This record gives sequence, structure tokens and C-alpha cells, in this order.
Amino acid sequence: MYDVSALQELLKEPKEVMITTHHKPDADALGSSLGLAGYLKKKGHRVTVVTPSDYPGFLNWMHGNDDVIIYSEKNDELVQRIIKESQVIFCLDFSALSRINEMGEYIRNAKGIKVLIDHHLQPEAFADIQFSNTNAAATAEIVYDLIKDLGDGDLIDTNIGECLYAGIMTDTGSFRHPSTSPNVHLIIADLLNVGVKTSNIHRLIYDSSTELRLRFLGYALKEKLVVLREYHTAYFAITAEELKAYDSKTGDTEGLVNYALSIEGIIFAALIIDRSQAVKMSFRSVGDFSANEFARAHFNGGGHKNAAGGMSMDSLEATVAKFESLLPQYQEQLQAAAQS
Repeated sequence: MYDVSALQELLKEPKEVMITTHHKPDADALGSSLGLAGYLKKKGHRVTVVTPSDYPGFLNWMHGNDDVIIYSEKNDELVQRIIKESQVIFCLDFSALSRINEMGEYIRNAKGIKVLIDHHLQPEAFADIQFSNTNAAATAEIVYDLIKDLGDGDLIDTNIGECLYAGIMTDTGSFRHPSTSPNVHLIIADLLNVGVKTSNIHRLIYDSSTELRLRFLGYALKEKLVVLREYHTAYFAITAEELKAYDSKTGDTEGLVNYALSIEGIIFAALIIDRSQAVKMSFRSVGDFSANEFARAHFNGGGHKNAAGGMSMDSLEATVAKFESLLPQYQEQLQAAAQS
């Protein structure tokens, strides 16, 4: 569904607006949220961005970051009040309310009009207005197109453009993923024209590692990488103790799974991390093998065809054992994908 006229009518007068995004926001989640917030503020709306958890420090440079409210038990009452008072609630870059933890039920029961803007598969039917495009490379791409469709492309300035660029750049893997369409490149050309310094944003996101993060990466590559050639699969399994030993912060493991996928002949990769409360999993694939279907079928997850997440309430050891035990039933699919 893509009803621009309904959104235009909803926003024709200034409103109390809340924007939220998924747990552990990445550059697309935060960038699309802050980009949309910047636009709505220019239109006279009163906007509050609330995230359900913290996010990587290498995203703190985005315009509007200082005003973001990060949900916690301590500010639960404040967040509930914001949700109750919001006339419009934008839900960006997630397809199910379970992705925003405790805030999910608050928003489900809220009286405000809910607007979903997302590019993940199989969106939950909770929104009153839905902009769901699974072919979009990033939610930031949808936000950009939406602003243009509302007739306000001229309001996209450098600050808004930087946020949207960050989301598109990262979700396309710096424009190397198959989702990088002609539309993506046209958008980037427009963002260059409004003063977005693309090389600077790349440096802020990818060249801001701490020494410990680099040492953790070296340790993971040397000691934790498991390659299963017969299944064209590779994975990392990281314990809570290992995270603690390297003083791991939010975002420090981001991108690690891609190293496993970068090995010649590997079609399917996983990052399996003991986060104490649960084991969190990231899956990546190439070609026709669906990481999304694997995650949905076995680990309460989902996402995109070639990039998905999941979780397990079992121990790290039991989760790894389950993961490996599942691979034989996918051997033919993985072999076919490797040969295509």
C-alpha cells in the first residue's frame, strides 16, 4: 500500500509526531528516522524521535541525534506519555512491533495514527497507513521518495540528506548489493547537489573503530571463524565472556558476519552471539539461497532475502549445534546456489 494522499491529508496541519525504529538501530534505522524528523520539523510539526535501545557511537554525528530519547526502564513513563500524546506515530525500518521491545504494545494500543515506512518482507498489519516496498534498498530511500512525492523535495537540505545518505550507503553495502537500483544512484546524485559530502560520511561510519574493536576483529577472524566447505557455509560464535574481554560496545560486532560471507565459495554466513538474555543471530547469503526463510523457519527471525536476523533462548552451544544440524537439509540448495 502506498497512499501518499492519505499522508498528505494527515500532515496538512501541524501535529504532535513521534518517530521510532527497531532495536539496536543501524544507520538506515537512525538515518531514515532523523531525516524524516528534519523534514517534518520544517513543515511545522512537533517531532520526537524515540529509539527502543542505544545505538553505535559512530552514528552520533547525525543532525538531530542530541534530541533522540533512548528508551529505558528509567524513562518508561516519559516514553508512554509521548506515545499517548502523539497524534501521528511513524514506525520506520521494522516490519513487526516485536522489533521495538516493550514499546511495541504501547504503540499497538495507542490512539495516534500509525504510519509504517519499511522495506522488510512480510510486514505485520498494525499500521493505519503503510508505505512498504520490499524492493527498496533502504528505508531511507523510501523516505526520500516520499518527501518528493509529497511535493517537498526542495526541503531536503544537507542535514536531512546526510542522514538519508548514511542509510542508503550502509544498506546497499556501499552500493555493491543487488538492491542498488538506478533510483538509488539518482537519489545520491540529488543528495550530492544539496551538499552531502559522501566521503566524509563513509569515514565517520567505517573509519571510527577503537583499538579494542580492531583487536576483537583480529581475534574473531583468527580464533572464532568456522568454515564448513561441504555446506558452503561459514560462521562465528561469540561468547558473552569474549565480548566482555574486549569491552564490546553497541555496534562493535556490526559487519563481522560479512567477513565470513566474503570467503570464496561461501554462500551462507552467520554470526551467533551470546547476549546473556538471549542468543542473537545475523544471517547473510548470496544468490538464490534465502537467509530470510532460514531465519523464519528455525530462529524466530526474518528480514530480507539475503540479510536476516534471528534469536534463540537456548545456550550458545545448543544454538550452534542446532544451526549446524540444520545445514544437511539445505545442502542441495546451497550447492545449487554455489554453482549458479
